[in-house]
Amino acid sequence: MSVKIRLQRHGSKKRPFYFIVAANSTSPRDGKFIEKLGTYNPLTIPATVNLDRDRVLYWLNEGAQPTNTCRRILSFKGVLYLKHLMRGVSLGLFTEDAARQKFQDWNGQHEQLVVERDEAHRKHKSEKRMAVVKESVARVEEKMATKAAAKAATETPAEEVVEATEAASDTSEESSTEA
Repeated sequence: MSVKIRLQRHGSKKRPFYFIVAANSTSPRDGKFIEKLGTYNPLTIPATVNLDRDRVLYWLNEGAQPTNTCRRILSFKGVLYLKHLMRGVSLGLFTEDAARQKFQDWNGQHEQLVVERDEAHRKHKSEKRMAVVKESVARVEEKMATKAAAKAATETPAEEVVEATEAASDTSEESSTEA
């Protein structure tokens, strides 16, 4: 029986949510699995991944093969790096404490990088939103200016006609009062 570490889809239509599971390679995608190892939510920014690193490491050491997507997720979370370090421990290159310390250092740097990317993404998104708002405000102001100019152009002759009519009525009133 070959074991795969793969995603099991849950969630509603167009709102995916995945369990990361160890499953028999012949079982269906959303079917029976051996053990639930974590969750993956691709809809959040950045994507949310919760893993039980020790259990994933156990299954990798037992020969479980991750799918391509799971391999990317495990690499992102550092599980494959931790497996690499544990292989160095088994070969006697360094102690398990040294391996855990190297992993903790890497994990701290990685988490900081993820936070910086998230902040940069949010900043870029807000700047983009502000540019769109400024552009739409400029378009509205331009429309209002052209409407005001058109209204002023049409009102000028009408005012002159009203003034001319009033002037004509004043002169006719003066001539009727003289007679």
